[in-house]
Amino acid sequence: MTSQRIVLTLTSPEATCAFATRLGGRLQPGDVLLLDGGIGAGKTHFARCLVQSLQDAPEDVPSPTFTLVQVYDTRKGEIWHADLYRLSDPDQCAELGLADAFDSAICLVEWPDRLEDLTPTEALSLSFAPAADDSARILTLSWSAPRWDRVIPDLAA
Repeated sequence: MTSQRIVLTLTSPEATCAFATRLGGRLQPGDVLLLDGGIGAGKTHFARCLVQSLQDAPEDVPSPTFTLVQVYDTRKGEIWHADLYRLSDPDQCAELGLADAFDSAICLVEWPDRLEDLTPTEALSLSFAPAADDSARILTLSWSAPRWDRVIPDLAA
């Protein structure tokens, strides 16, 4: 498969939220988003906006840093939001039930490097990095699965 890549500048937290909302509207069960970037890069803000955009009544969406996984019921089905920062072994990821969720839920995975061999090949990678303006972010989207060829270019336009 050929890898694709698009780089966007999200000029503010509101722009990040707007992009998350647009992407969320196109997701379906079985989609996995790998959210990469350092601490404070905007991964949780993006995930919070995406989850809330798919809830009938937006509720609090805390960071799953300590719970490891938060599960939300939405009009598109379950969303699993995982933060793997504190894990040291991919077997711990399997114990959380993530491998099964990858097939049946929309999954947002922070610190996806912890997945190692469990990383789904069909996933969309989103890498967040600070921009020159403290409130802006550089978002790099990369994928090889044809599914994303139909989703991402329209969103980036």
